[in-house]
Amino acid sequence: MGLKEVQIGNLAHRSHRAGWLRAAVLGSNDGLVSTASLMIGVSAAQANDFLITAGLAGIAAGAMSMAVGEYVSVRSQNDIEAADRQIEMDQLAADPAGELAELTEIYIERGLPRELALQVARTMSEKDALEAHLRDELGQYEHTKGRPIQAGFASAISFTVGGLIPFMGALAPTPGQQVLSIVIFTILGLLVTGYASAKIASSPPGKTILRIFMGGALGMIITAGIGSLVHLSGI
Repeated sequence: MGLKEVQIGNLAHRSHRAGWLRAAVLGSNDGLVSTASLMIGVSAAQANDFLITAGLAGIAAGAMSMAVGEYVSVRSQNDIEAADRQIEMDQLAADPAGELAELTEIYIERGLPRELALQVARTMSEKDALEAHLRDELGQYEHTKGRPIQAGFASAISFTVGGLIPFMGALAPTPGQQVLSIVIFTILGLLVTGYASAKIASSPPGKTILRIFMGGALGMIITAGIGSLVHLSGI
């Protein structure tokens, strides 16, 4: 039984997808909402001549920003985990008995009798004390470890794909229909993103779709309102 796919019957855990799923869902949702909001805001401000340019610029800038931001954030997480790993190595070298007692207490708090907890702690320590402490004390697992390059790439690609959906709505032949077309394309994109996210994570589709849809709709409404205010104020 491998670490990446622990199967029970026909079911498989999804924890190994945590390193890239969050980035992909965030990128896709952000691409949809930010690009749609940007173009709706521009259109509401009666700046339709710049609508296509604004959409393309928003997709390009957003994809790069998401990629860099995701890489830096995940890399920072990895740095913290590496620092904790070094601290644990130093503690094991300086006080192995104290670390064994600490591991024993962890297992006792999880419900094991003291004698069994001590036996488990000794067995785990003899096999790989560092791995036991990283896993059971700090909650670090190799299969859920953040992957900066993978997360950055997934974020950039998903943002671009998400951004192209409302952008297609901006290509409506009749200028007066652009906003409606953008909204329709974006709603469809949000529904697809929510469904795909639910399927990948094996979460309830209804709640996931509603959460993503409501967040995207709120973003578009606020941006459209700001664009209308800009137009009315003549800025």
